[in-house]
Amino acid sequence: MSEIRVKRIKKLNVRITVPGDKSISHRAVMLAGLAEGKSRVTGFLKSDDCMCSLRAMQALGARVEVLDDDAMEITGVAGECQQVMETIDCGNSGTSMRLLAGILAAQPFAARLSGDHSLNSRPMKRVMAPLTQMGAYIESEMKNGCAPLRVSGARLQGITYKLPVASAQVKSCLLFAGLFADGSTTVIEPTQSRDHTERMMKHFFVPLRTEELTSVVHGGSIPQGRDFRVPGDFSSAAFWLAAAAAFPGSMLSVEGVGLNSTRTGLLSILMKMGAQIREYVETGNDTEPHGNLEIHGRGLHSVVVEGKIIPNVIDEIPIISVLAALAEGETIIKDAKELRVKETDRIAAITQNLRAFGVPVEETEDGMIIQGGNPLTGATVESFGDHRIAMAFAILGLFSEGETRILNTDCITTSYPGFEKQLTQIINA
Repeated sequence: MSEIRVKRIKKLNVRITVPGDKSISHRAVMLAGLAEGKSRVTGFLKSDDCMCSLRAMQALGARVEVLDDDAMEITGVAGECQQVMETIDCGNSGTSMRLLAGILAAQPFAARLSGDHSLNSRPMKRVMAPLTQMGAYIESEMKNGCAPLRVSGARLQGITYKLPVASAQVKSCLLFAGLFADGSTTVIEPTQSRDHTERMMKHFFVPLRTEELTSVVHGGSIPQGRDFRVPGDFSSAAFWLAAAAAFPGSMLSVEGVGLNSTRTGLLSILMKMGAQIREYVETGNDTEPHGNLEIHGRGLHSVVVEGKIIPNVIDEIPIISVLAALAEGETIIKDAKELRVKETDRIAAITQNLRAFGVPVEETEDGMIIQGGNPLTGATVESFGDHRIAMAFAILGLFSEGETRILNTDCITTSYPGFEKQLTQIINA
């Protein structure tokens, strides 16, 4: 059984980089794989999740040549995917499954999407319903709206679809399907979710129009091969930013990290809690904003996390919950019911683990009420097979008396293969 053991640290003063962005890596290999011509992709995250997307695009006909540890050249299929006979294994990756469903819905063949036990228990009706409206044939084998999914390609018709809940994955699924549909496909969000797909489609010369919360893509658009560099993953940097913010007298610098404003809501939360942050955005015409962050730690106080910022920080809620435990006062997290259907029920998992450390916490239907500033005792806790739960509570262990053990940490490789090594480096710095 894999596990991570940590103890309380006495200082934190370090300069680091983080691996390539997971969300962007998925989209980079999908767009390069669909494109006409060749694309050089550098900085691709070789995590379990992203490798599922890469292997899927290879199965659909894209050719991949690994150039070195940091770069690959992808020759796309020019919009004409080849039939895949075997089940496409999406592992634990909801991004892979939902975005691939959009691509496969328009192909002139049938395909099967499946994943591990966790992924096959997550809801897929949110993509099945709008794709069906476009004319796709998608069946849940278990008749429960979950994978495995059988996708029978069809000629799709563009639609206008209002998302009931802001979701970058559902939006991206429909925009990918819209590439192959007759007419235009319009997706309208209730609030802004991450916009990597829109930015990257434009980078690959897809004629996509965005205006406030509306995105429109025209059918028959074939991406054109282009080189692309994946910036460092802000969601990975979030764990180290949180540790530094909560450690008075600390200093952390993160270099070459993505600074897309639809992903960096954690920075505003940290500043509201009292952290001192400097942001250095590199100038230029890059598709994805990126640069360096410098954070100085001091005592934190409680906040309310709710409303429009939730889609922006949905992946960071586990580490925000850890920050809440370290801050003085009562932190309230709400409007985050989406956490119930992630890799695990993250609200229940966070609540259980916080209590193990001695943190008073109340679980609500759509969030938590966390009483911070209490003495913390190291604990043995489960990851629940969720990479972000595992990493978040490893950070909490750095502030707790005694030893902390996080059990079943193999799941971390889905997003951050080098986390444990970097954790050791930071502890020993």
